[in-house]
Amino acid sequence: MSTYTGSCHCGRVTFEFTNAVVSALECNCSICSRKGALWHATDNDHFRILTGQDDLAVYQFGTRTASHYFCRHCGISTFSHPRIAPQGWVVNLRCVSGLYLATLPQRRFDGKNWEQAAQALTDARNKALARRGLQS
Repeated sequence: MSTYTGSCHCGRVTFEFTNAVVSALECNCSICSRKGALWHATDNDHFRILTGQDDLAVYQFGTRTASHYFCRHCGISTFSHPRIAPQGWVVNLRCVSGLYLATLPQRRFDGKNWEQAAQALTDARNKALARRGLQS
């Protein structure tokens, strides 16, 4: 596993996460498609805000389950608590230093049809766990 660092444009908000980045997730929901984010999921144990906690603002819409954080100075969306796993994190890989995004495979998430896409993702996860003899 590698440790990656990232920041907003002005550098007030910085963060790090420790994870293997093997792909990027592109969501076509109304907010992700507009901001052009490419996401990578991580959890609380592997994610840390280093600086700028007080410089963050949060945006919520729709079900108000997801929390989309952005720097209140430069406006860059750095990370979020996603609706599908609001206790976890997704980081915007476009804000991460040292990644060459062109080499990462991109997976698609149909956020325009969120309920069906989330169910398909959950079903696929449960099938994979069942194949390995694990419970969800």
